[in-house]
Amino acid sequence: MEHYNKSKGTTFYAIGLSYKKADAEVRGHFSLDDTSKLAVLMQAKQNGIESLIVTSTCNRTEIYGFAEHPFQLIQLLCDNTKGTVEEFQKVAYVYKNREAISHLFRVGSGLDSQILGDFEIISQLKTSARLSKKHQLLNPFLERLVNAVIQASKRIKTETEISSGATSVSFASVQYIMNEIEHVSEKSILLFGTGKIGRNTCENLVKHTKNEQITLINRTKNKAEAVAGKFNLLVKDYANLQEEINASDILIVATGAQNPTVDKHCIQTTKPLLILDLSIPKNVNENVSDLSNVTLIHLDDLSQITDETLERRKEHIPVAEAIIEEIKTEFNAWLATRKFAPTIKALKYKLTDFATAELDTQRKKMTDFNEVQAEVISNNIIQKITNHFAHHLKDDNISADDSLELIKKVFQLETTQEHV
Repeated sequence: MEHYNKSKGTTFYAIGLSYKKADAEVRGHFSLDDTSKLAVLMQAKQNGIESLIVTSTCNRTEIYGFAEHPFQLIQLLCDNTKGTVEEFQKVAYVYKNREAISHLFRVGSGLDSQILGDFEIISQLKTSARLSKKHQLLNPFLERLVNAVIQASKRIKTETEISSGATSVSFASVQYIMNEIEHVSEKSILLFGTGKIGRNTCENLVKHTKNEQITLINRTKNKAEAVAGKFNLLVKDYANLQEEINASDILIVATGAQNPTVDKHCIQTTKPLLILDLSIPKNVNENVSDLSNVTLIHLDDLSQITDETLERRKEHIPVAEAIIEEIKTEFNAWLATRKFAPTIKALKYKLTDFATAELDTQRKKMTDFNEVQAEVISNNIIQKITNHFAHHLKDDNISADDSLELIKKVFQLETTQEHV
């Protein structure tokens, strides 16, 4: 099946870039915060695009939607980020129809994650779908597809061990600290930023390092206090950031700013300082590396870390892929049904017209014409005929497109154009 939407001239596309070809700096150019995502949706509406979802995480930015040409979606992304079309073309990917569907399944199921089995993206997909639906930009096709991906993600989590060990960017950062820093439980750790990655990192720090000297800072202090309350940690004001950096042995930056929030001018200490930047765009200026006592690690460096846990996860890829294929097959079966539904509906109307005309004729001929019986018999025959045609169209061994055209020709049907 080549086309996934019955609106004339539109095709289902997935466009985007990821850690595979785009480094952190380039990904930062195309990152979208909540305001930018909404701007993309509003511009899409103005441009006549009827259905799309937008995702942006630390390792990828993607748009899934219907367009006459993928450039329409690429332009939406570039208009609302710092990235250019030329830059996008160097590192990007564009998938359509079946390939786009397969890509979304792999992304949502953690098989395309920077760290295999990291399912952070699935909550993003749910949020993005809700936002698109709120603004009437989620057609039945895309809504059903997202739900199928969520179903696949759940099954892979429960039926495989591909996400065992809680490996994620946040866990990898803590793992790196524990591997590189001796006596980590005695070190002073500052976590700057308490968004989702910051919260997850904080939880992993508490769980694995046994460190009681963890300080949290967030621009909005009450958010940091909410996280600190769970783990009985210290919170400091944003105004004290520089002071706290200089008192720390380890600084973890997980803020969501569009420009660096930490640079070498913040650092006056001469003792060794390990900085982990878990932000996209990068929130730590590269110039901190000018300081001989500073070691700067970015999340792209963390993703290169492999251990026994990650190797064991790879063993579960075949089972995960089999689950995806099973759910994808169900989705395509639904899609096939949606494709011929307008024709079956038109056929039913045509047969009803035939029945109505014939009943009128017989009614005039018969003095004892039984209205109720005639109605029941005609309705049953119509239902059996339409069911028979529907069953035929579901047969994988026949060409549904050829059959649809034949049915339309034989019965002289006019079907309405509907979104799938």
